[in-house]
Amino acid sequence: MYYGNIKKYDIADGEGVRVTLFVSGCTNHCLNCFQPETWDFNYGKPYTKETEDEIIEALKAPYISGLTLLGGEPFEPENQRELVHLLKRVREELPNKTIWSYTGFVLDQDLLDGGRKHCEVTDEMLSYLDVLVDGPFIEAKKNISLAFRGSENQRVIDMKKSLKEQEVILYGFVKKSV
Repeated sequence: MYYGNIKKYDIADGEGVRVTLFVSGCTNHCLNCFQPETWDFNYGKPYTKETEDEIIEALKAPYISGLTLLGGEPFEPENQRELVHLLKRVREELPNKTIWSYTGFVLDQDLLDGGRKHCEVTDEMLSYLDVLVDGPFIEAKKNISLAFRGSENQRVIDMKKSLKEQEVILYGFVKKSV
C-alpha cells in the first residue's frame, strides 16, 4: 500500500485534533475529487512498519483525539488488508482514541457482507471504527455548510451503534459552524 500524506494536526476530518492518513488508490473517480492524484495506487510513498510506528507515536499526544483514514480510498480491498493492522494496533495500544474513516463506497451496499468491496478483513476493519463517513462525493449535491462531508448524499455513521443494531444509525454531533 502507498500513502499520499500524513497530517499530524488535522482539525477538518473528524472531531478534535486528529492524525490523518491519506492512502493511495481509488476506483471511484468522483467528479471534482479534491485530490485525484490519490486515485493511483502507487502515488506517494510506500506504507511501511516505520510509517505505522510514526502514526502511533503521533497519536500518543494527549491533545490528539484520534485517527482518521482518507484517500484515495481506505476501503479498496488492497488497502483494507493493510489498514486493518493499523486499526487493530490503535485499538490495543490507544483504546481512548477515536477512529474515523471516509469512504466513497456506501456501507450497506458495498461494504457489508455480499457487497462489492467486502473482503476477508472488512468486518474486522469496520468493527474498529467509531465513525464512517460514506458515499461518493457528488458535485451536484455539494454543500460547504455540512459538517465533515462534502455533499448531501454522504452520511456520518455511528459505527458502534450501527453494528450493534444492524442498521445504519447516524452519528450525533453539534453542527460545525460555517
